[in-house]
Amino acid sequence: MNERKTRIDIYVDADACPVKAEVFKVAERHRAHVYVVSNSFIALPRDPGIERVIVAAGPDVADDWIAERAVRGDIVITADVPLAARSVKAGADVIAPNGRAFTPDSIGMALATRNLMDDLRSQGEITKGPKPFGPRDRSAFLSALDLAIVRLKRAGFGMA
Repeated sequence: MNERKTRIDIYVDADACPVKAEVFKVAERHRAHVYVVSNSFIALPRDPGIERVIVAAGPDVADDWIAERAVRGDIVITADVPLAARSVKAGADVIAPNGRAFTPDSIGMALATRNLMDDLRSQGEITKGPKPFGPRDRSAFLSALDLAIVRLKRAGFGMA
């Protein structure tokens, strides 16, 4: 394990993330470091464990920044399936804001479904979007994030 992995880093794909406050709360409890990555200013609490990263505007710039850094022992928070796939491939734990974990076993189907829906929309099909984000999703996310951090700590990550 390299020196950098004496802490758990959490990368938040922040532009449309509805669970930033939850990430901050759980990260503080577990002493994890949070990178909030966006292409515009997002107000954050003053906390040395939370770092704002503003990237240039453009498609996938925030995704690229996260994917270039996320490794085994890190957690990526995103609803973006291609970013999730890149992060899973790098060995990171990946959790969607609704609490769904993207894993090596599930990412292929998630990517295939995303690509199919994208193809249908590009052909003019009307597809329904994701269901509205609700309290159940928030609760599932909190549980999934806490579980991921505990699992990483048991594996020896985040130990100073």
